[in-house]
Amino acid sequence: MRARKTQKQKPNPTALEKAVALLAMQEQSSAKLREKLRQRDYAPEEIDAAIARLEERHYLNDEESCARQYQKLYEESGMSVRQIEQKLLTRGFPSSLVRASAPKDDEKNERELNAALRSLRSRFRTAAPRAKMKQFLYRRGFSYGICDSATSAFLEEHPEYLLKENESYDE
Repeated sequence: MRARKTQKQKPNPTALEKAVALLAMQEQSSAKLREKLRQRDYAPEEIDAAIARLEERHYLNDEESCARQYQKLYEESGMSVRQIEQKLLTRGFPSSLVRASAPKDDEKNERELNAALRSLRSRFRTAAPRAKMKQFLYRRGFSYGICDSATSAFLEEHPEYLLKENESYDE
């Protein structure tokens, strides 16, 4: 028979070690990181010291992180600007930083229209009422003007997808 090796108990990591591990997995806001450490029962003083140390060493910078995440979502996703802003707010970034990361209005409209069209193309492959298409976009945070423009452009591309008034619609 083989003798069992006894496993050494690993000591619990400090708040700083845990924070570094969490940041290694995913970029976090300081508020979200603070919340995660609090959930793991670290002392508030230890959390504050860990956050301060990470900011001092430039591992944690909410302004840069928010701008980087906003840009990534803006360029790579089909989300509306409102959806992106809401997502960043739930990730713990202050609303002032989220608003400051937003692009200028002239860039935003064209991008929003393209994102709305992409959403319509992925969702509607059969005939549907125009109002249903607009509702679909509006629920995803697109403005009324973008919903209207995107629906019109989509139906110009695919007139066969417009459901006539007397036809029924099944999802």
